[in-house]
Amino acid sequence: MLALTLAALLQVETLDGAVVLKQDGAEVLRYQTEKPSGSKLSVESACYFHPLTTPKGTVITDVAPDDHKHHRGVFFAWVEMHGAKDADFWGWGQHAPKDRRRVVHRESKEDAGALLIRNDWVAEDTVVMREEVRATSKTDGDLRVVDLAYTLTPEADTAVARWAFSGFVVRTRKDGKITAEGPDGEVKRPSPKHTDPASNWPDAPWYAFSMELKDGAKAGVAVVNHPKNLPTSWHVVKGIGMLNPAVCAPAALSLKAKEPVVLRYRVVTFDGALPRERLNALAAELAR
Repeated sequence: MLALTLAALLQVETLDGAVVLKQDGAEVLRYQTEKPSGSKLSVESACYFHPLTTPKGTVITDVAPDDHKHHRGVFFAWVEMHGAKDADFWGWGQHAPKDRRRVVHRESKEDAGALLIRNDWVAEDTVVMREEVRATSKTDGDLRVVDLAYTLTPEADTAVARWAFSGFVVRTRKDGKITAEGPDGEVKRPSPKHTDPASNWPDAPWYAFSMELKDGAKAGVAVVNHPKNLPTSWHVVKGIGMLNPAVCAPAALSLKAKEPVVLRYRVVTFDGALPRERLNALAAELAR
């Protein structure tokens, strides 16, 4: 087991449009609660983590990239929901309305060593989903380990359509060379097709992007899927820097009113070469 020590002094600082988690005075996690002024995001919502960094400070995530201006760092959204109101909180807009659909931040606070965030998913003037996010961050040398637990509670019975993508996503920068990795080595499978859930990669304890940046620095990020999550297949697209364990890909979801669904993920950033054995150990630890 890795010895991951939570820093003794943990603070949550509220800024204009963002919440920052600090450990011993240093920022380790930032959650954007409102769209920054001048943002190129094509969605009405913020409510995402960015920048996600390595322990040395290398920024891993991207927001509103030219190829997908609705992508936003580390975020959670569905592309097609049907319930009290039809809604696309992902931001595509082709299969459900995205206008007047936004994730509204309600509260952030420190809670027992974690950053606790509460949001409402609002379609027009109707709250269709309550969201609670619990985030912790730990550092072990050249690894940063962020544990995220999403509790999603629909206000009415809601169907989430089957799609190859959507749900929890880490959208990375894509400059430099990206290699897709898994527990057993480099993964050379074709990228999934966004119209074909069956083309997704099979579930695995984790998938990662190892990056060699233009300045020669090496860094990367892995997403560890909790084994108790709903059945999952992965939409991993190296060309756009997308790591997406999609619980809506194996089958459509039927969410019952007032019944919470909990999904947990471990996001690990690293400096240097991909630490395969340590990632395997972190995945095994999460599974216990």
